[in-house]
Amino acid sequence: MQPCVTIVMYHYVRDLRRSRFPEIKGLDLVLFREQLGYVRRHYQVISAPELMAAVASGRRGEPWDLPANAALLTFDDGYADHFGSVFPLLDEAGLPGCFFPPVQAISERKLLDVNKIHFLLASGADVRELVGEVLRRVDAHRGELGIESDEALLARWARPSRYDSAEVVFLKRLLQTVLPAALRSRILAELFAAHVTADERAFAEELYMSADQLRCMVRHGMYVGSHGYSHVRLGWLAPEEQAFEVDRSLEFLAALGTDTGSWMMCYPYGDANQPLTELLRERRCAVGLTTRPGLAAWDSDPLLLPRLDTNDLPKQADAAPSDWTLRALAP
Repeated sequence: MQPCVTIVMYHYVRDLRRSRFPEIKGLDLVLFREQLGYVRRHYQVISAPELMAAVASGRRGEPWDLPANAALLTFDDGYADHFGSVFPLLDEAGLPGCFFPPVQAISERKLLDVNKIHFLLASGADVRELVGEVLRRVDAHRGELGIESDEALLARWARPSRYDSAEVVFLKRLLQTVLPAALRSRILAELFAAHVTADERAFAEELYMSADQLRCMVRHGMYVGSHGYSHVRLGWLAPEEQAFEVDRSLEFLAALGTDTGSWMMCYPYGDANQPLTELLRERRCAVGLTTRPGLAAWDSDPLLLPRLDTNDLPKQADAAPSDWTLRALAP
């Protein structure tokens, strides 16, 4: 049987209890240490180049040259936590990691809408009141923009996900994709200023890594791959917009020292479509990572590999093997 790879996905990793936003949906640093212990007990952590080489061998019809218990650790969004907290622990343990920063957050210090939403939800404001604030603002523009009624919007988008309530999913959907771009950006900026801070630039400086920090990690054996330019749902874009997002990210990676002759893409929100994957093949992308839960098997489309969330694995070093771990090791 060909081996599969357990690809683990992380976002915020921080000392939550001592942070300014302890309610952010992230992994506490203590639990990250424990989970690293669990991973080291049950898996062999591989690097991005090792996975790309295995995928290339599979395309030639050869078996993947990987251990049966291979795992890949991935960290999305370019947070300063990844440099200050994650990188030292990986470096100390001699473990490789894969980091996927959006270009705009790093190069332009632009606070991304996705992060505004996260910290708005972590601000202590009641989510139902936030939904009400959004809908009241929408109502002022409903006629001119042809926006559906509140009832129709709720019926379509207020559905719970694996980790979010229906209200949270509804708020995210409206402010990420459903509302017209100019309106949703304006509403989100107003809510963020009211509930978090009006100084977005200072918040971005605190939240994201710098390009020099990314280069430092590359020098120490970490991999930095593409997460697009502006962290948008790439599958929702026109082909020329997809090309812009990908090409700007490749320019950024080349400046950091990443080999763009064979590289990895991590889709924002896990979102991709056929025109995008065709574009990525043209640009010599070797591996694409989604947010679909599962194990990456030899017969998977290498540009649509699944990942496990950090919450899918135990957060105790001495925990018994989870169902996902047992499945990965099954003969």
